[in-house]
Amino acid sequence: MKYHVLYNPFAGNGTGEEGARTLKMDGAELKYHDVTRLNGYASFLRSLAPEDGVILTGGDGTINYFVNETAGLDLPNEILYYAVGTGNDFLNDLNKKVGEPPFSIKKYLENLPTVTVNGKTRRFINGIGYGIDGYCCEVGDEQRMTSMYKPVNYTAIAIKGLLFHYKPTNAVITVDGKEHRFQKVWLAPTMLGRYYGGGMMVAPNQDRMNAERTVTTSVMYGSGKLKTLIVFPSIFKGEHVKHTEMCQSFVGHEVTVKFDRPTPLQIDGDTVHNVTEYSVTSKAPIHV
Repeated sequence: MKYHVLYNPFAGNGTGEEGARTLKMDGAELKYHDVTRLNGYASFLRSLAPEDGVILTGGDGTINYFVNETAGLDLPNEILYYAVGTGNDFLNDLNKKVGEPPFSIKKYLENLPTVTVNGKTRRFINGIGYGIDGYCCEVGDEQRMTSMYKPVNYTAIAIKGLLFHYKPTNAVITVDGKEHRFQKVWLAPTMLGRYYGGGMMVAPNQDRMNAERTVTTSVMYGSGKLKTLIVFPSIFKGEHVKHTEMCQSFVGHEVTVKFDRPTPLQIDGDTVHNVTEYSVTSKAPIHV
């Protein structure tokens, strides 16, 4: 069988192709493609034989790019994933590890939620980070520009942001028509999976394959810098939700989050600057 291996040379801090070529599949023919050189996914997919398979290699950004570039297209071929990136929240959510054999992801690419920001709508696979998580991505991007292949320590950025640089906002969060108002908001993400930010389990009770196709919006709010800093590390195990005096979660299909001043936002790790509002729509199932 022939597999078309798609890689981004910039993934994994510039080791995307090297990581992709560690792939071993006994008895299979592997043909490698640099996604930055493809002439569009539509023509690429049309060129495949029905029996050919596709293997995406990289991290969360690679999958996000694929699902948005193929939105509205039929995907008749087998789609596998081989993780070699540095941002692997999708992999963590499935309780898998980097280096494991490629596995099918077609079922995870169906009926994905969308986010609308500044008039543009995109699909996402993990979640939308808004607040200090968006700030961390913005600072990480700046660090990467000065040292492209040096790993970014998002935890260190978050701690410094909490202590010195990031100022919380007031927020209005509307979930399925019900409005909730919060002051001193540090985080307000909406999640399809459990993880974002390189291992933060911000929505521990979210199931990306839940039958109702709902998403979870979490909010950390109301506390000062010191208490927030003390509680913040617990987010890596999802234990922050025990602090009900400063953390709440909402489950639904239609979400709008509005801040009272612009802050950065991230979509599967991709930064959007100066955002005051985002809206998420997930597809509710049709009951007959």
